[in-house]
Amino acid sequence: MLVKFDSKAGTLTMFGEVAIHLLKLMGHSGTIPSAILAADIPAAAARLQKALDAGAAAPAPSQDTDDREEGGPTISFRQRAYPLIELLQRAAAKGADVMWDRA
Repeated sequence: MLVKFDSKAGTLTMFGEVAIHLLKLMGHSGTIPSAILAADIPAAAARLQKALDAGAAAPAPSQDTDDREEGGPTISFRQRAYPLIELLQRAAAKGADVMWDRA
């Protein structure tokens, strides 16, 4: 599953397991579809950043979705979170809500 984040500040698509885990780190239930209001974005982004700084780990990949090639590059959880953090920062600066749904 893919999750698409959409806002007047931009659009982002990411893997579902990672997206749900990031949403939960932000203090959200992880429900898809859902949204976060512009007024709540700074606090949610701060919770996410604090969790990442504390060393939050990526969710364990399910057997169905772990199709990485042997010896391929490893992408850290912090790197996977970066585009969402950027989107949240842009949305907060513009006073825009962020919505997400299955892609």
